[in-house]
Amino acid sequence: MDLVYLVVLAVAVIIAIISVDAIRRRRPAAPEGPESQFAVSTEGMKVCPKCGMGNLWTDRTCMSCRAPLKG
Repeated sequence: MDLVYLVVLAVAVIIAIISVDAIRRRRPAAPEGPESQFAVSTEGMKVCPKCGMGNLWTDRTCMSCRAPLKG
């Protein structure tokens, strides 16, 4: 192989390693505690105005405190 090609390839690898390291350092730390295995989505949920509990969009009363929900 050509020497110039090897030098350019080595420089590209070094730049890639430095870039990955910089990206990893900027990433925020993982939250404390165990991570849930279940996905969470709040789309279509109603939040109780009294206790803040998330309820299904079809619920008319809060699952937790039985307060009436809007909508």
